Amino acid sequence: MRHGKKFNHLGRKSAHRKAMLSNMACSLIEHKRIVTTLAKAKALRVFVEPLVTKSKNDTTHSRRTVFRYLKSKEAAAELFRTIAPKVENRQGGYTRIIKLPNRQGDNAEMAMIELVDFNELLLADATPKKKTRRRRKSAPKADATENVETKTEDSKEEE
Repeated sequence: MRHGKKFNHLGRKSAHRKAMLSNMACSLIEHKRIVTTLAKAKALRVFVEPLVTKSKNDTTHSRRTVFRYLKSKEAAAELFRTIAPKVENRQGGYTRIIKLPNRQGDNAEMAMIELVDFNELLLADATPKKKTRRRRKSAPKADATENVETKTEDSKEEE
């Protein structure tokens, strides 16, 4: 029975699980996107999103709190310098999990977890493009006017 099982323990003791999630969070903050198993990605989302929310308030206390979870000065600095200003207006949902094909070796469900505001491909698509229409009737009209001009030139040469 799963009485009182609030989160996925990922088959690890608590110290190992906390260290693993801390390392994965540092990698996610540094690279903005990582590929892992689906279960770990879901656990990482629960771990990272409160840290990103905490980083929006740039105080000494919030920096120390975030550093206590990440245990990496570079990752904490990156979180406060680049990520927090970009997600300032977002109310939550800082990460996106995209399912990938199963892993070849053990058929584990794989997923890619990424920070939402740092996906260049989707951000490029979000910019509105100028609408273009193809007018097929205009092209034949241009040909017709060219024929008329050539006929008039030919008729002038005959005269």
